[in-house]
Amino acid sequence: MSKKSGIYRWWKSFLLLSLLLLLWLIPGGCGDSGEKNGTENSGEKKKIVFGDFSWDSAQVHNRVAGFIVEHGYGYPVDYLFGETVPILQGLGKGNVDATMEIWVQNVQEAYQKLIDSGEVTDLGPNFPDSPQGWYVPTYVIKGDSSRGIKPMAPDLKSVSDLPKYRQLFKDAESPDKGRFYNSPPGWVVTDINGDKIKAYGLDKYYSVFSTGSDSALSTSIVSAYEQGKPWLGYYWEPTWIMGKLDMTMLAEPPYDEKLWNTNHGCSFPPTEVHVAVNSKLEKTAPELVDFLDNYNTTLEQTNSALAYMHDNGVDARAAAIWYLRQYPDVWRTWVPSNVAQKVEGALKEVK
Repeated sequence: MSKKSGIYRWWKSFLLLSLLLLLWLIPGGCGDSGEKNGTENSGEKKKIVFGDFSWDSAQVHNRVAGFIVEHGYGYPVDYLFGETVPILQGLGKGNVDATMEIWVQNVQEAYQKLIDSGEVTDLGPNFPDSPQGWYVPTYVIKGDSSRGIKPMAPDLKSVSDLPKYRQLFKDAESPDKGRFYNSPPGWVVTDINGDKIKAYGLDKYYSVFSTGSDSALSTSIVSAYEQGKPWLGYYWEPTWIMGKLDMTMLAEPPYDEKLWNTNHGCSFPPTEVHVAVNSKLEKTAPELVDFLDNYNTTLEQTNSALAYMHDNGVDARAAAIWYLRQYPDVWRTWVPSNVAQKVEGALKEVK
């Protein structure tokens, strides 16, 4: 055999061994199964998309969860803004992976269809029942010694007490009546409050003042509060108003479905605010579903975060960072200790 022939055979064997070694090192090659060396070993994870709504509390909770998903579990995160129906549709199709605030009673039929079809998984409440009703500043009832305000209506507890206090809430445009600040025109609840006024016989004692917008309604509360004046009207939680101001909801007759459907002459029905995910997430990222299933906050915590957001003029992400720093004993219960350590490390890096 010639020297040239020997070199050729050696070179051919070298190339063959090199090829086998390369195949061994490639993920999914001879050295291991494709399943084991897939997304986990390559470091690439599916982007998790949160469905963002127009109200602040939903955006803050999305970003609290998003920060944990990104920095604790290593998934890239994005937020898709939209109205309720399109986000629900995206949740069903899988374009949206999760959203932290589904107001169940507001979308009952459409939401239930997605659950029944198996496209969406309901993970239960984010925070307890979200109240709405008729409020007065607490100093109206109890006073505020720090501001030199004496109780104005110490016996005011329920809507049935309002007739005798009509002069306290006097309407400058109709001095013989009190003023009730209603929600803006076009809201369903605005008509409901009008029905309540009549059902309680308060139309004889109060005029209904229609605020032009959400901001106008909140401004009317803040203006009266800062001056220590009486105010009566509709509001709801969670909001920055309720996180910043001390307000008391007046009692109404207990909720009764038949009465509600007749004239709305009772308390508002309970409103459930739930966390929901696209059902495929249970297979593609079960650890995230476990985390979101554990996610549970309170109205007080949410109100405080929204008040921080308003008072400091910051965005939802900054409010979420504040929440995570303010309530570590809460969110640490949602995740394993190793995930919590990663989140705490990431929080230290945020200025």
